[in-house]
Amino acid sequence: MKFDPPLQSATLIKRYKRFLTDIELPDGEIRTIHCANTGAMTGCAEPGNTVWFSTSENKKRKYPNSWELAETANGHWICVNTAQANRLVVEAINAGTITELQGYSSLRTEVKYGSENSRIDILLEDKNKPVCYIEVKSVTLLDNGQGFFPDAVTTRGQKHLRELIEVAQNGQRSVLFFAILHSGIENVSAAHHIDPDYYRLIKQAEQAGVEIICYKAILNKDEIKLNHCINFNQ
Repeated sequence: MKFDPPLQSATLIKRYKRFLTDIELPDGEIRTIHCANTGAMTGCAEPGNTVWFSTSENKKRKYPNSWELAETANGHWICVNTAQANRLVVEAINAGTITELQGYSSLRTEVKYGSENSRIDILLEDKNKPVCYIEVKSVTLLDNGQGFFPDAVTTRGQKHLRELIEVAQNGQRSVLFFAILHSGIENVSAAHHIDPDYYRLIKQAEQAGVEIICYKAILNKDEIKLNHCINFNQ
């Protein structure tokens, strides 16, 4: 996924109210931009980091700029716009990058399913194989060289795991896909120290036959693309 038009850079002042971020432009202008990330953003939102932001052509938006990438003081690149994760996975499936998810004739997104009234991020179908349900999660938490998910307690994520377990138990293919959107992360684990209930459910999910696939992205100011598989360590 290439950024078109190109992203602009600024210096992070602070992120607040979950969806708002104040930045300072190179000319000294202070501007408030939108932040499409409901997580804790630990290590991603340190004042002084470089913010790379996009600009919407939608004139009705109160905040036309969106925070896309963080460039940290130690040189790490992080995609903080969690809305990009699904697009990146769809793009990588269509490009043949994610070898584990090839061989399907149909791809749909945001399809209703499950007993808890969820929407699956990606649904792959083919008349010759079981339907494949894919829940996508964006991973940006790096702690002592280890990537973790989630970065905050997530009741929504817990619900998604219960839905994936039910899919697997019903004989369909069930996939939890971690999109690694932090250049410093080389492997991923469930964050038992942050959300023990999510950790417990992910163990149940593996036992039930839910597949866990992790792909790391290449990130820079020009583009993001999922590139290669990395390990999930329980």
